Amino acid sequence: MEIFQARKRKSTLAAMALFVALGSSLTACSGNTGNTSGSKDDGNSAGSGGSAKQEAPVTIKIMSDFTISQPPSADNPVIKEFEKKTNTKLDMTWVSGANWTDYVDRLNVVLSSGDLPDLLKLNDVTNPLFQQMVKQGVFWDLTPYLKSYPNLMTYPESVWNNTTIDGKNYVVPVARPLNGFVFTNIRKDWLDKLGLEVPKTVDDFYNMLKAFKEQKPDGKEGTYGYTMRGHEVLDGVFTNSNGRWKDVGGELIDANFDPGMREAILFKRKLYEEGLIPPDFSVMKDSQFWDLATTGRAGATAETIEAQFRWTFDQWKRDPKVDWMPMSSLSYKDGPYAPEYRGYIGVLAIPKKVSEEKLKRILSLLDFGASEEGGTLSLYGIKGVHYNEENGMKVATDQAVADSVGVGAFGKLFMRYDPYMYAYAPGMTKEIFDRNKQVIDERSKVAKPDVAIGLVSETDLKLGADYTKKMADMKTQVIMGKASIEDWDKLIADIRNDPNYKKITQEINDAYKARLKLTNP
Repeated sequence: MEIFQARKRKSTLAAMALFVALGSSLTACSGNTGNTSGSKDDGNSAGSGGSAKQEAPVTIKIMSDFTISQPPSADNPVIKEFEKKTNTKLDMTWVSGANWTDYVDRLNVVLSSGDLPDLLKLNDVTNPLFQQMVKQGVFWDLTPYLKSYPNLMTYPESVWNNTTIDGKNYVVPVARPLNGFVFTNIRKDWLDKLGLEVPKTVDDFYNMLKAFKEQKPDGKEGTYGYTMRGHEVLDGVFTNSNGRWKDVGGELIDANFDPGMREAILFKRKLYEEGLIPPDFSVMKDSQFWDLATTGRAGATAETIEAQFRWTFDQWKRDPKVDWMPMSSLSYKDGPYAPEYRGYIGVLAIPKKVSEEKLKRILSLLDFGASEEGGTLSLYGIKGVHYNEENGMKVATDQAVADSVGVGAFGKLFMRYDPYMYAYAPGMTKEIFDRNKQVIDERSKVAKPDVAIGLVSETDLKLGADYTKKMADMKTQVIMGKASIEDWDKLIADIRNDPNYKKITQEINDAYKARLKLTNP
C-alpha cells in the first residue's frame, strides 16, 4: 500500500504502565508509542503550537456512537480540552451504539440523506451504501495525506490494509488491539482444586469440562463444563481459521466446507449428549451465560480478557479465590490456535464537501487523539480532575464517571494504539495484569487473522444472509440431536454446488487476490 511504501518500520512498542480507569468501560494501558501530535509542524498539525494556533478555531461536525448511559454534553471538559489542544470547535452528534444495528440504521439514513457531517463514524468499510458512495466520489481518498500524521501511522499495517477500498484509504480506523479479544477463559482455581493442568489440546479441554461437570468444584447443582457463550471460537480451533473464509493454497473457501467444521459440530454434540453444556444454549441470552459463569455453575466461557475480569471482580465480593484465566491457545491437528481480532471497532470517513484545508485539520485532530497525550485524555480525562496518579497507576475519580470519560464515548473516536488494552480492567492486581500481558504475547505468536476482513461480494450482500442462517441453524440442530451429521453433509454439498454461492466464492476470491496484489506488489 502506498502510505506504507513511504513509511519506515517503527520500533517495537514500549512496555505499558498499569492504569486504572472506569469500572463501566473497557480500559487501556498507557505507554510510550510513537510521536505526539505536533512533534513536527508542517502546517498540517492543528495542535502543534505553530501557525495553526494563530488561526481561528475550525468547527468540525462529527457523528459517532456511544455505549454508556449518557453521552458527553457540549460543555464537557474533555471536549473542551480536545478543542484547546487542536484549535477546533467540535459539534458532536452522539448516537447510541448500545445496539449496533440501531446505529447502522441511523447511519444509513444519514448517508442516504446526503446531509453528511464533516467526520462520520461508520460500522465498517464494507457498508454497502458507503461503498457505493465512495465509487461516486462522495468521500475523500486519504491515502496521499495519511503519511503526514505519525501517530495514526502507529496503527498496525494490517489494520490499514484491511480497511482499504481498491487499495486506497478512504477511512481512518478506530484502533483496537489485535490480541486479547474473545477467546476461551477457564476457572484456574477449579483446575488447581482438582489437580488438573491448563488444557493444551481439544482432548484436554474435553477432559477438563467433564471433570468440572462431574466433580462440581464449587459444589453447585446444575454445574456445566462450558457455558457455550462464544462457542464459535471452537470452530476456529478445529478448522484452523478465523471467520467465515479460510485460505487454502491461495484460494478462499468457506470454512464451513472444511472437514474440521464437521468435527467441531460432532465435538459439541458430544458435549451436549454428556450434559457438559446447558441444553438450552441456543436460546440463552448473554446475561444467562454470564450468570452461569459468575455463580460457580460453569468453569469455561468465552469473553475478552478485560471483560472477563470485570465479572471476576464482581465474583470476588463473594469469593476472593475465584480466578478466571484467559487461555493462550488451544490445539487440534494444526497446532496451537488463537483468533486475531481485526484491530478496529469502526472507521471514520470525511466527505468530499469538506475542503482540503479542513480535511487536514480533521486528520490533525485524529492524529492528536492517537498520540500518547490525546489517547490519555480520551480514556482517562484530565489529570487532577478525572484521575490521579498513585504509585505509577492512574486512579479514576468520581468526576470521570460524571463526565463520561472512557472508551464508551471518547474512545469511540480517539484511540492511541495499545497492544495491551484488553489486558487490563479496573481492580485488577499487577500480578493478573502481568499474566494477561504474557497471554497476549503468547497469542500473538500463533494468532490467526481473518483473511476476509474488508472484502466485499455484491452477491453475498444480497443473498449471503440466507445461506449463513441455514448453516447456523443446521449446526444447532445437529448439536442438539434434532438432525443428523448426514443432514449437515447434504446441506453443505447443496450449498457448495449452488450457482449463486459459487458466484459469492468467486467474487470474494477476486477481491482477495486484488487486495493481495495491491498490498504485496
